[in-house]
Amino acid sequence: MAISGGGVLRRALVRHRARMIGSSLLFCLHQFCETMVPVAIGIIVARAVETGDVTAMLLSLVGLAALFVVLSFAYRIGARIIVVAIEREAHLLRVEVARTVLDPRGIDTELSAGELLTVGTSDAEKTSWILDVVARSASATTALVVTAVALLVVDVPLGLAVVIGTPLLLLVLQWCAPVLTRAATASQTEIARVSGLATDLVGGVRPLRGIGGEGAAARRYAEASRRALDATLRLARGNSAYLGLSATVGSLLAAGVAGGAGYLALTGRLTLGELVTVVGLAQFLVEPLSSLSRLPGVTAVVRGSADRVATVLGAPPLVEGAVPDPDAAATDARPSVRAPRLDLHAVAHGSLRGIDLDVAPGETVGVVAYRPADAESLVSVLSGQVPLDPSAGRVGVGGTDVRELPLTEVRRTVLVEPHAADLFAGTVRTNIVTRAADDARLDAAVAASAVTDLIDLHEAGLDHPVTDRGASLSGGQRQRVALARALAADPPLLVLHDPTTAVDSVTEHAIADGIRTLRAGPDRATVVVSTSPALLAVTDRVVVIDDGRVVARGTHRSLSTTDPTYRERVLR
Repeated sequence: MAISGGGVLRRALVRHRARMIGSSLLFCLHQFCETMVPVAIGIIVARAVETGDVTAMLLSLVGLAALFVVLSFAYRIGARIIVVAIEREAHLLRVEVARTVLDPRGIDTELSAGELLTVGTSDAEKTSWILDVVARSASATTALVVTAVALLVVDVPLGLAVVIGTPLLLLVLQWCAPVLTRAATASQTEIARVSGLATDLVGGVRPLRGIGGEGAAARRYAEASRRALDATLRLARGNSAYLGLSATVGSLLAAGVAGGAGYLALTGRLTLGELVTVVGLAQFLVEPLSSLSRLPGVTAVVRGSADRVATVLGAPPLVEGAVPDPDAAATDARPSVRAPRLDLHAVAHGSLRGIDLDVAPGETVGVVAYRPADAESLVSVLSGQVPLDPSAGRVGVGGTDVRELPLTEVRRTVLVEPHAADLFAGTVRTNIVTRAADDARLDAAVAASAVTDLIDLHEAGLDHPVTDRGASLSGGQRQRVALARALAADPPLLVLHDPTTAVDSVTEHAIADGIRTLRAGPDRATVVVSTSPALLAVTDRVVVIDDGRVVARGTHRSLSTTDPTYRERVLR
């Protein structure tokens, strides 16, 4: 579904229209009272000061005090209402972006994880500012209209100066708005990129240190930061010139009104009270003009953020299918597929050139890919995160083409645990058990994945804290916890991609035996994409892929004996 930045902004205004209208009315009341202050002072001068009427002075002071009370409370209540609306809209946008990013179908976007994070936080917040922009535009316009009317009552030429001069000023300033919008969008894009890069670098700081890549990473970040700085400075220079121009023109208009009033007073056309009113209105005129002149710059930032939010919300799914029901996905019911059978026929994706692969119920099948690209392509297809048109082959689950199955059913049936699995801030337990699971299944998964070695090291056991991305754990510990999570989920079809590359050989053999034991039975099937001899030794058979094609099949023992290439690549 195509979504534009303008559509995101219009939707925000519609779903918070009650609060926005209420706040706008209160802001307009505030500005009306603000405009009436110099008018009231002029009346006090004319009717109390010039006449020396004490009673009129006392009544005037009471009226002026009431005016200040109304304008103060109108602003405070209006500001409170609009802030609530802004925060609620920002919350709704954050949730929508998160829901879109977490859609099981995936989203087709070129944004990195860090950029998506920026869209879901900073851009969502800035988009919600449109509510404040509209409310303050209404209040500033009210101030200008009331000022113009008051000046027309006092003197028609002075009122016409405001009536004619203000639209001309805003028209000139509006010409600058598209330039500011482009500069704001460029700045926000570069900032999002550098934020995403920072997120990736912080998450991979350990591997960088291991390979001595800190210097190259720092230089890459410095270059990205410099581009973001340049874009931000271009926006700042444009905003500064724009605000300077608007302030100068607005002040000249106000000074012209005040100067004209002075001349009219000298010629006797204005009384002292009228002069005080006009000078006060001329001074007050600067405030709404400044507010209106700042709004195009703020609007440019808001529109840039809204465009980025729309890019995510409108991103098409990577795979077709109905959106899974979260409540249905949370249940522990078995899917309705007849058996955990996997069939790939003439599948072509990435580096794959039409491979055939079948996994029967109760089988554990090893897949050896001599080229890492082939393994990545196969795992991508099995994970359902890539679109697969009919010309690219067929993937069957339980004897049915996945394109004909509900997406929820496919997600429940097939679980792919990638090589680079992510952990989350919490505990070892919360990283393993993401859904309701009985203690027996949890204990079995922990034992099979050798996580017992980890929990035995800490007094809290399974409740030992884990920091974001599992940074507090070693690489091998992270792999074992991720493997335990996959085993505890107990899917009918489980695909494991290099689950033991960071563990020692003794632990690897124990894990291989644990996977074999825990995944035994006719209601389960397992695919292990790996070149680990320990894991391949416990499989029922092995499929070998090279240059995108299946080049050999057999048991690990037979291939190790009869296939020199297999022996060299696997048993080296």
